[in-house]
Amino acid sequence: MAAHENNLGRSHGRPNTEAMRKLFAVAAASVPLWLNGTVCGYAQSVSAGSGTVRGSVQDQSGAAIPGAAVQIQNPVSHYSRSTSTDAQGNFEFDNIPYNNYHASATSGGFEGSELDLSVHSPVPVEAKFVLKIGSEKTSVTVTGAGDLVATDSSTHTDLDRLMIDKLPLEGSTSSLSSLVTLSTPGISADSNGLFHGLGDHASNSFSLDGQPITDQQSKVFSNQLPVDAVQSMEVIEGAPPAEYGGKTSVVMVVTTRSGLGVTEPHGDVTTSYGSFGTSSGGFDLVDGGKNWGNFISISGTNTGRFLDGPEFTVMHDHGNEENVFDRVDFKLSPKDSVNLNLGFTRSWFQVPNSFDAQNATAWNGLTVNNGGIGPNSQLVGSEDQRAKIQSVNVAPAWTRLIGSNIVFTFGGYVRQDQFNYYPSRDPFADYTPDLQLQTIGQHRSLTNAGGRTNVAFVKGIHNLKAGITYQHTFITEKDALGIVDPALNAPCLLPNGNPDTSPTLTNPAGCTGSLLANPAFVPLLGCYDLTRTATLPGSDGCNNSTSGLYNFYGHADIKELAFYIQDTITIRNWSISLGLREDVYNGLASSAQIQPRAGLAYDFKKTSTVIRASYARTMETPFNENLVLASTGCSDPVISALESLSSTPCASKGPEGPGWRNEFHAGIQQAFGRYLVVDGEYIWKYTHRAFDFSVLGNTPITFPIEWISSKIPGYAVRATIPNYHGFTAYTVFSSVAARFFTPQVSGIGAVPGGSSVFRIDHDEKFNQTTHAQYQPWKDGPWLGFTWRYDSGQVAGAVPCAGGNCANGPNGTDSVVDVSNLTPDQQFEAGLFCGSVRATPTSPISPNGLCAASQYGSTLLSIPAAGTENDDHNPPRIASRNLFDLSLGDDNLFHGEKKKWSARVTVVNVTNKEALYNFLSTFSGTHYVSPRTVSATIAFHF
Repeated sequence: MAAHENNLGRSHGRPNTEAMRKLFAVAAASVPLWLNGTVCGYAQSVSAGSGTVRGSVQDQSGAAIPGAAVQIQNPVSHYSRSTSTDAQGNFEFDNIPYNNYHASATSGGFEGSELDLSVHSPVPVEAKFVLKIGSEKTSVTVTGAGDLVATDSSTHTDLDRLMIDKLPLEGSTSSLSSLVTLSTPGISADSNGLFHGLGDHASNSFSLDGQPITDQQSKVFSNQLPVDAVQSMEVIEGAPPAEYGGKTSVVMVVTTRSGLGVTEPHGDVTTSYGSFGTSSGGFDLVDGGKNWGNFISISGTNTGRFLDGPEFTVMHDHGNEENVFDRVDFKLSPKDSVNLNLGFTRSWFQVPNSFDAQNATAWNGLTVNNGGIGPNSQLVGSEDQRAKIQSVNVAPAWTRLIGSNIVFTFGGYVRQDQFNYYPSRDPFADYTPDLQLQTIGQHRSLTNAGGRTNVAFVKGIHNLKAGITYQHTFITEKDALGIVDPALNAPCLLPNGNPDTSPTLTNPAGCTGSLLANPAFVPLLGCYDLTRTATLPGSDGCNNSTSGLYNFYGHADIKELAFYIQDTITIRNWSISLGLREDVYNGLASSAQIQPRAGLAYDFKKTSTVIRASYARTMETPFNENLVLASTGCSDPVISALESLSSTPCASKGPEGPGWRNEFHAGIQQAFGRYLVVDGEYIWKYTHRAFDFSVLGNTPITFPIEWISSKIPGYAVRATIPNYHGFTAYTVFSSVAARFFTPQVSGIGAVPGGSSVFRIDHDEKFNQTTHAQYQPWKDGPWLGFTWRYDSGQVAGAVPCAGGNCANGPNGTDSVVDVSNLTPDQQFEAGLFCGSVRATPTSPISPNGLCAASQYGSTLLSIPAAGTENDDHNPPRIASRNLFDLSLGDDNLFHGEKKKWSARVTVVNVTNKEALYNFLSTFSGTHYVSPRTVSATIAFHF
């Protein structure tokens, strides 16, 4: 393997890094000279991810037409806005998401006029309408198929608020993830708001009004931006432009809602109630004027099903979340604008229980009234693990318009996630056979502080952008861990070789009579074995400063500096994208990489066809969640000993550092008339040092690891019907393979080396989402319907016969041994042997054995005997079809300025019982949501 990093080696044959830094330094130093340039009479949109459209409406003599109606729209994303010209005939649209638009101007006594506009930069787009005297044109009409295609070398999906509002999203606590999953090809759905973009675990990033967010946004890691605050979102699935780095499998460019230019305050008050006692409420207000604006959103949810649990039956799953988001915009002068994003979210939730955890199955074989008794002779009770996450975000930005072609932006941000994981009050309640053998608590904080500056220049055939981004990440990790399984580190063995679970024996010296000394006993872990009542601080050589729990503390500072320059050159029907990015990563390991980006697109205007191809070299940065734990790993004696009990001896893999990727995309976009556009591409991604996640011992705490490489090929397709007499629809489908190669190269290493290849648990052969919506007239009721099909991700340790199956100790090529699974785990997997089906308390057979010809599952796809292969035929989750439905009316009483709306949403209409995953190394077992019905009423003013 070619070396590529400081501490891990450096790249060979790459451009001179120091020269590149000097080049960017010269560009940055010249910025103050530009700030004295001539400035036009308009300010610009202040959001880094959006643009401005401005202009005038005149008659043929050049006289201004005040009060003319101006409208812009994109029929694919469903974006639409309108305004009126002022006394001088001028108009302006701020905060316009990057996209292509169709614009029109109308006025009484004049013929209408139309223009096609391209907004792909913060530099204002000028639009001049000249109206001829004649009959008035009152609406915008998309006149041809060419309005539906975009000459862009990178594939992307565009979503606007008009579409977002009507999609039947699953829950308000992860609605942003649900939105991406249901609208974007190449996305494999997972539990708890997690999604896998184009074959990677969570190599996704958000650009929130220009602020980069690359940490995980699922419900068990962080709190997401509330979807109420989103105006539009562009999801880039193609090769990322040079502006984006770090985690770029899928880049979500979010434009938040703004009050800039709003001349009359308006807002919404919303309340809803639904299944599992779910209640939510929200309030948002938009106010502003020509030179200022404010948008604020406050919302909250309380529910009896916060996370996706390990059982279809909901148990111990209460949670709540509160959100506040505020965006403030000011135009300080015709050339200067500032904006400030403020956000705070708090979530608290119980960790869902399995039947094993909820029913307090016998602990140490001792029961009273079907409840476990701990070594302290107290009733254990049900598992009661909980978590709390608090997220704070502050992001100011300043923009300055220089002349008519240049926009300078400078911004900063501070974002912090505080994650707290609480064990059960009785540590012995945390014991779940084969799944959780240690009680653990965690207090972790992740703080990102950084700054960004860029210059955008648009003139002639060039749309150029150059910038610098700096980010400093502060990581603090605190874990407290103790063993609660008496068999995990037993000092003695019974005559049959099974561990002796006596709570009084603390070391092999006490193994007398028929008991045998356990050669695998680890004295160090005996200090933190809570099941041995005699093993307390001060006894058997244990540290008096401990309290029976092992405490791990880790801290790290991660510094990242990026320089980039990119240009989109438009020559007739050609669009050429060129970019160069350098990332300098200085964390637990160091790396500096040059990353070229290039793309080419050609528009066959006569046939409304666009073909494209693109390439990107990207630096893949490590996940920050539990990064210190992962990198310290085997050098910590307790962690090393704990890992050695769960698999092979812990191997020192070294600190986690960046990898690198070469990715290629080739695609075609085709419009068929005015009513259908299809966009598809093929993807090849080759990654050196590919990231994944593993689990600390047998606990819920996960940490990142790296494999030597991965290969991810696939395809992704989206077809859209913009609007046909009130009917709109889209379908997205994809197939993405995720082939990873051993050995493991960093992180806690407990996996043997070799050259084998396996499918990671988010590999999925095929999935599709189809959404249709019908609203027969503009102010009438509407109906939305969504169908999601998943062929099934790769499953975890599923018993089967032959091959490399997770067969039990007595399994053969024709007999399956499921004794490694508890009856409840067999039930979760839907296992059966002949006519006998597993229940939470009864296995499929008394001894765990079943003939392969009689063995199967209702929820998993299990390879036939002798055919299992980790690469070509692994066990998978069974395919599933899920249907969602929404019905609403946005103006119940036909009001003008004050309106009432109502909607009913049903998720999983058929109440399909299906799994997201089973015994996933990363997250365990999770079921999809049962049928969920919710009703929402809102007042709009």
